[in-house]
Amino acid sequence: MKTSVSINWLDKMAFEGEADGHKFIFDADPQVGGEGRGFRPKQFMMYALAGCTAMDVISILKKMRVEVEAFHVEVESELTEEHPKHYTSAHIIFTFKGKDLPMDKLEKAVNLSEERYCGVSTVYKKVMPVTTEIRIEE
Repeated sequence: MKTSVSINWLDKMAFEGEADGHKFIFDADPQVGGEGRGFRPKQFMMYALAGCTAMDVISILKKMRVEVEAFHVEVESELTEEHPKHYTSAHIIFTFKGKDLPMDKLEKAVNLSEERYCGVSTVYKKVMPVTTEIRIEE
């Protein structure tokens, strides 16, 4: 299946994209001519990873009838200092809140996302290590 995305230049270093009726802006840091009006493209990559795996995990847990009160996903990543700056690793931290959450089901949901469903993670794993961690808050 072929897909396509596009962005339009607004001014200076700002570009606007639209997907399914939702607009977003990419912009550079003021140090390099931008005005900080939107996401940085590399930053957006980590949001794509967090969003992809979060949606998988919550969907899988719903099918398992695991009731989660709150769910938070954070991606910690390492970026090179040299140009072209790129990520060298990503660590995904899944934080769940709820009563009597079964760790085995949380692990299964995270593993299914990581190994089978999250296409973003699959691509990133081809170029860098992507690790996961599960935390439970009472």
